[in-house]
Amino acid sequence: MTDTPAPARDYRDTVFLPKTDFPMKAGLAAKEPAILERWAKLGIYDRLREQRLGRERFILHDGPPYANGDIHMGHAMNKVLKDIIVRSQSLMGKDAPYVPGWDCHGLPIEWKVEEAYRAKKLNKDDVPVAQFRAECRAYAEKWVEVQKAEFERLGVMGDWADPYLTMKYDAEATIVGELLKFAESGQLYRGAKPVMWSPVEKTALAEAEVEYEDIVSTQIDVAFEIDSAPNAPELVGAHAVIWTTTPWTIPVNQALSYGPEIEYVAVAGTVGGDPLRSPEYGPTYLVAEALLDQFTKRCGFFAGPDSMWNLRWRGKGSDLADATARHPMHALGGFFAKPRPFLPGAFVTTDAGTGLVHMAPDHGEDDFELSKQYGIDPVFAVDGAGMYRADWAWLGGQGSVINKKFVSADGPICTDLREAGALLAASDDFKHSYPHSWRSKAKVIFRATPQWFIPMDSSSSPLPQA
Repeated sequence: MTDTPAPARDYRDTVFLPKTDFPMKAGLAAKEPAILERWAKLGIYDRLREQRLGRERFILHDGPPYANGDIHMGHAMNKVLKDIIVRSQSLMGKDAPYVPGWDCHGLPIEWKVEEAYRAKKLNKDDVPVAQFRAECRAYAEKWVEVQKAEFERLGVMGDWADPYLTMKYDAEATIVGELLKFAESGQLYRGAKPVMWSPVEKTALAEAEVEYEDIVSTQIDVAFEIDSAPNAPELVGAHAVIWTTTPWTIPVNQALSYGPEIEYVAVAGTVGGDPLRSPEYGPTYLVAEALLDQFTKRCGFFAGPDSMWNLRWRGKGSDLADATARHPMHALGGFFAKPRPFLPGAFVTTDAGTGLVHMAPDHGEDDFELSKQYGIDPVFAVDGAGMYRADWAWLGGQGSVINKKFVSADGPICTDLREAGALLAASDDFKHSYPHSWRSKAKVIFRATPQWFIPMDSSSSPLPQA
């Protein structure tokens, strides 16, 4: 005989809850719009402003989002948290207005308009500037309205009828007027600053707009002939060797940097003979002693069983103070004929390379800062598209510096250095992490650009004049 299980006990009649009109389900998808509509009809924001008039003010300066697409979770979190802050201050009795705003200028908006051009096989540079700006303005206006509706749907309370837009003409006029005040007081000056620059977007990028990817670059060792060395006259005629993975910066080299406490050696090679008896030696090369083996292996020097090297000089980096060298392309005259000074650099190490760093203030933060200390200004040889300007004596207008073929071991830069007898080694095999634009996915470069500056205190010193 099978036992029949007892029926499950229904406990609902043992739970005593109050009777309410609350629905079993929240139904927020339908309820929230109704709540927002009621607030709008009542003019809650305006009435609150009237009631708080004359009270202690609380102002939240809201960094405006770009008007270039639907909002995402980042926008939602940002706006909701700020709304909580403003409402709480208002509940504490303060006059806490909130004026929402949008950034309507800059690359994010321009890039979207450019994408539409590319889809139509058009080039932005072929479109009249006024037309391009008008299309960017129309694009921003569209997304301001879309985002405004989305932010209001989040329940954010503010002056949505009169938001702050950077592209409003009165806002632009105010900015110009304030800038004029700085100009009239003599505080506005033109200088330069190195920035992350995208030759594809043709604009500076913020750190947040840059991502890093592994690439394979060309590494080269280049010799600079020393023409004066007051503290080490034995080095005159020797060649200071630099190593770099950006060959395209050599055409704008203006100095060499050494580590004051680093031990350096100058060596000359002989083949098949005793260096103590042989009167003939090859060229003398100056490198950090700790990197001599790496240097000789890269360049293939002294590799044979009968090959030897001869120590011609040993000293500290501080002995290189006031020394100068010649640019490998000095025969071109003008900019390239000027002596390249040796400068002490705290950033110079013996981790890799040769212990000597070539300085291009146009294309490196350390380069820029150190060169500025010694009165060496950038020359702005590379334009916004990443090409040497047409009037540049070496390789002007011939190719983009981010074009791998242009900077390869067989490219024009290395070819010219090789013909000048200055290229000691070149190989297209150096793998490392390199910055790219997250929009175009193209490589970016460090590039000093002319900019306007306003010093924030009396101790601020002007940057090099452009």
